[in-house]
Amino acid sequence: MPDSTGNEAPGRKPRIGITIGDPAGIGPEISLKAIADEEIQSICAPVLIGDAQYLAHWSRVFGLARGLDVLNVGEPWPDHLNSPIIYNLANIPGSIQMGREQAECGKSAAEFIETAVALCGIGQIDAITTAPINKRSLFLAGYHFPGHTEFLAKLTHTDEFAMTFIAPALRVSLLTTHVPLAEVSSYVKKAHLEKLIRLIHRELLALGFNRPRIAVAALNPHGGEGTLFGFEEAAEMIPAIETCRESDDIEVSGPHSGDTVFLRAARGEFDIVISCYHDQGLIPVKCLSFGEAVNVTLGLPFVRTSVDHGTAFDIAGQGKADHSSMIAAIKLAVELFRRKNSIQ
Repeated sequence: MPDSTGNEAPGRKPRIGITIGDPAGIGPEISLKAIADEEIQSICAPVLIGDAQYLAHWSRVFGLARGLDVLNVGEPWPDHLNSPIIYNLANIPGSIQMGREQAECGKSAAEFIETAVALCGIGQIDAITTAPINKRSLFLAGYHFPGHTEFLAKLTHTDEFAMTFIAPALRVSLLTTHVPLAEVSSYVKKAHLEKLIRLIHRELLALGFNRPRIAVAALNPHGGEGTLFGFEEAAEMIPAIETCRESDDIEVSGPHSGDTVFLRAARGEFDIVISCYHDQGLIPVKCLSFGEAVNVTLGLPFVRTSVDHGTAFDIAGQGKADHSSMIAAIKLAVELFRRKNSIQ
């Protein structure tokens, strides 16, 4: 954790809290595989937030690292932490079934997230990387959030936040997240877009971008074609972009046609693209960089990263899960923490 000056204590690797996600999915598997990676162990001190007995079971099944140190809730933290440990909540019942939506799993997954936020709040971990959760299981457990992003915002009392994907070739932030397509246009409003542009600008500045180049993707084909194909661009989006450019001196442009703006960004013309809806932004990200893209929540009081995929119930418990996105997410958490820490 940072010292009293706000700088990382010398010689101490960042502590990355890794929530293991839905126990019935691939989260435990990819978390265990990722912390066994030599590069991950060289750049951070991974803290698996989960159930020690459950993780030990899967370690045996998959032939992964065993004998990880366990820290139970309420026990004192070690002064020095340079190797992986399990922060043990002991909250996964033995009756769960792999690959199924279950209230018990939703409850456990939610408790991992709540614990990670609490540990960040008291400085025991420096950043959070999350394995995937199942939204239906979360709902069955009584947590009515469409995903991690909204849950984390609620826990941290964050009003302005954004789901963002960072990949080697492309960065995309979403104006709307888990919203039915039929309702997206009702969210494309001047005030909403202005807030997001300003948030992205602030966050990229904090990450070391000197003058972030922000592009806004149009909602309608050909940017509405002068209201022929839709009015949102002319009525809401252009006024928002002009206000941010002229009043806030933000380098933002658009709305650009959605069928070309992501290619232009991937070629280096823009630093980030604002997408109007989930699939508009996620399709190009996953086509270009599946397994390498990382989900980042901008606006939180700490760094949070996540994988670019779901719980993969169809292969859960089979040892087949690819952990490359988890490794990318942990590495980016370390990088973003160091960037923010050095600037602050």
